[in-house]
Amino acid sequence: MLAVEGLETYYGQSQVLFGIGFAIAAGEVCTLLGRNGMGKTTTIRSIMGLTPPRAGRISFEGRELRGLPSHAIAQLGLGLVPEGRQIFPNLSVRENLIATARPPRPGAATEPWTVERVLALFPRLAERATNMGNQLSGGEQQMLAIGRALMTNPRLLLLDEATEGLAPLIRQEIWRCLDGLKRAGQSILVIDKSVAALTKLADRHFIVERGRVVWSGKSAELAADAALQHRYLGV
Repeated sequence: MLAVEGLETYYGQSQVLFGIGFAIAAGEVCTLLGRNGMGKTTTIRSIMGLTPPRAGRISFEGRELRGLPSHAIAQLGLGLVPEGRQIFPNLSVRENLIATARPPRPGAATEPWTVERVLALFPRLAERATNMGNQLSGGEQQMLAIGRALMTNPRLLLLDEATEGLAPLIRQEIWRCLDGLKRAGQSILVIDKSVAALTKLADRHFIVERGRVVWSGKSAELAADAALQHRYLGV
């Protein structure tokens, strides 16, 4: 579904990605792991065209994404839950969801996402449907950010820092939601620091170190290798 090859991305004159590459198959849940500042968010921004790479290829379902504007990339079926949530503060929960609503692509096999379906997935949002975005807690804002991305009916959902800064009970709710999406066949690329939760959820993992993928493997391999986790993920 998604193939990233030899990606090189800069901020000004500072290079952040040095030939990063990985691939995700339809229906897979994959992760980008690594310490802060290693290039995970830049990779997501490069895929979405927010920080265009200077070299490399990004192919989504056979279509080259490099050079396309961000809105065109989103229209092809990539839904982003950005770091920091970035919901619309002066719109209500319902208005935030309606603002990004997009019908599914022709021939989509899964049930389309609607406001009602998102509110059923996140009952907390249903209780606050008329609240403004800036009246929500951090956890509720994250639920709304996920719901907003789902309203685009994405083929691939990208989550940057899925549970960062959230209370434990809210984290459990987010993981429950993502597990349900996986069971429904949703393809997902997720960034988060909770290795224990991710090894239960994801099929495969890519560890990023200084702008390069230095390890990839399945959940059982990652969970069993404490030395690997300490080397690349330990604080």
